[in-house]
Amino acid sequence: MARLTKEFGKHYIVEFIDCNPERIKFVDDVKDAFLSAAQKSEAGMLENAFHQFQPYGVSGMIFIEESHFSIHTWPEDRYVAFDVLTCGKMYPERAIDELEKYFEAQKVETKIIPRGF
Repeated sequence: MARLTKEFGKHYIVEFIDCNPERIKFVDDVKDAFLSAAQKSEAGMLENAFHQFQPYGVSGMIFIEESHFSIHTWPEDRYVAFDVLTCGKMYPERAIDELEKYFEAQKVETKIIPRGF
């Protein structure tokens, strides 16, 4: 991978695998855990939006001063996709740890991609 001349931030792409499906089915549960995780990361939260799919599954976004958090759940597959794009001082690892515990994920895979040119 070529070195960046200018790095704006880092993009964390996180796979939560073999989660407790009861914890990722409904918007109220996912939203509460997600907002708590964002607070623990010390992100500057601005706005958020969440959607409940039928019969279950959730997508959500938190706009933060540093960029954004997004989440998508597939309870039938016990899987959660979580992204953080950050261009400021915050601690995404804290959010990852918090969500891993809450979702009872048996496996977590994280990729960190520098963003810039």
